[in-house]
Amino acid sequence: MEYNLTDIQDKTIVAVKEVAAFLQAQLGKIQQGDIETKSLNSLVTYVDKISEEMLVAALRKIIPDAVFLTEENTVEQQQGAWQWIIDPLDGTTNFIHQVPVFAISVGLQYEGEMVVGVVHEVNRDECFSATKGGGAFLNGKSIAVTKTQQLSESLIATGFPYYDFDFLDAYLNVFKFLMTNTRGVRRLGSAAVDLCYTACGRFDGYFEYSLSPWDVAAGALIVREAGGHVADFKGGDNWLHGRQIVAGNPAVASLLLDKLKVEF
Repeated sequence: MEYNLTDIQDKTIVAVKEVAAFLQAQLGKIQQGDIETKSLNSLVTYVDKISEEMLVAALRKIIPDAVFLTEENTVEQQQGAWQWIIDPLDGTTNFIHQVPVFAISVGLQYEGEMVVGVVHEVNRDECFSATKGGGAFLNGKSIAVTKTQQLSESLIATGFPYYDFDFLDAYLNVFKFLMTNTRGVRRLGSAAVDLCYTACGRFDGYFEYSLSPWDVAAGALIVREAGGHVADFKGGDNWLHGRQIVAGNPAVASLLLDKLKVEF
């Protein structure tokens, strides 16, 4: 069966917005007893699980023969030509504490290549989307990465390590370098949002390690379709499963890589 990527994107946006409405309705209702700890500082609630179940049900209708890779494991994880990669609530800790940065991230792979990405930041009702070769959009309007050429004129995003501290010294060396050589470093608490803010020009670049595929799948495609560069810390393509990512406009991404290659 042949599928149209734009049609898939549009239907995915509808599904994601339904889940966004559910997240909004649940905001502020989480009790301490609703919070489970999956691993050190990795939290999950009934909201994550229900959101994932809603997404899986809707996405199955779009591509019946697709398989899933999901954060909360509410569906069997399989391999197939078409694979949805889902984070039903990227920024769960923010959601629990009512810090207004969290999003739904849905990416679609075809034969190992990202072809559709949708990220919906719930609080600002901002829907970022992209299809392979089709450009990147924010609420239907075309977006592009910045043209900043120097780190001294850049605003950089990152994510702090919160359980994997094996590379903490290397990370802090990079952090110190960026603190003293850029306009600033921001940590929002959602990799998907960081990537999308990079895609639309709010950030010039972004880097983080200890990530999972569902954190970056959709956002990375959106950055690429917005004219940006995405790589692992060595400059290669192992950013989806390699647990590390750097993204930005081509110039800033290259400058970040120069430092990351030295430290990591």
